[in-house]
Amino acid sequence: MKQVFFDVETKKLFNEIPDQDPGKLEVSVVSLYSRTVDEEQNEIEGEMLSFWESDFDKMWPFFQNTQRIIGFNSLNFDVPALQPYAAFPFKKLPHFDIMEKFKNKLGHRISLDAIAKETLDRQKIDSGLDAVYYWRKGNKESLDKLKRYCEDDVKITRDIYDFVVKRGYLLFKDKWNTLQKAELDFNIPKDDTAGNQAGLF
Repeated sequence: MKQVFFDVETKKLFNEIPDQDPGKLEVSVVSLYSRTVDEEQNEIEGEMLSFWESDFDKMWPFFQNTQRIIGFNSLNFDVPALQPYAAFPFKKLPHFDIMEKFKNKLGHRISLDAIAKETLDRQKIDSGLDAVYYWRKGNKESLDKLKRYCEDDVKITRDIYDFVVKRGYLLFKDKWNTLQKAELDFNIPKDDTAGNQAGLF
């Protein structure tokens, strides 16, 4: 089956738009990792790709021809941020939001960095705030940093997902700085593998 992990960076910050609608933030770059996995969720092949706005038309087929689109806080941020650029109902594709699964299990939100630190023993290499500044600076060095940051977030998302698939839990620290284990099930239901999305297009 096909899977896509993705992350979106924007040109604006929330305090620069009149409301909290991510669709008004304007997307600077989208990074995605497209892969094929076997029935045991072992990766057969995969590739990392990044798309600037001028290349979005080349990006959509990766989303449209996959059985699971995986992100972190993607349903509340990345998906609505990208929707204005899509000529089809992007939000109706088979999205899988890791943060949403965590929130449904534990009752509260958590950052990608907080999970990565405890589960993978690694940290994000930069911040969303810097990503906006990199875009505005606009030189090659800054845009390279922006692309590298977005791709690294995709790698972290992928590795967290794989960790849960293989072990059935992730680690995080609660508000008292105590290490906790959240048991989660990322298995794919049988009817989720058909990939029949023809009705959307």
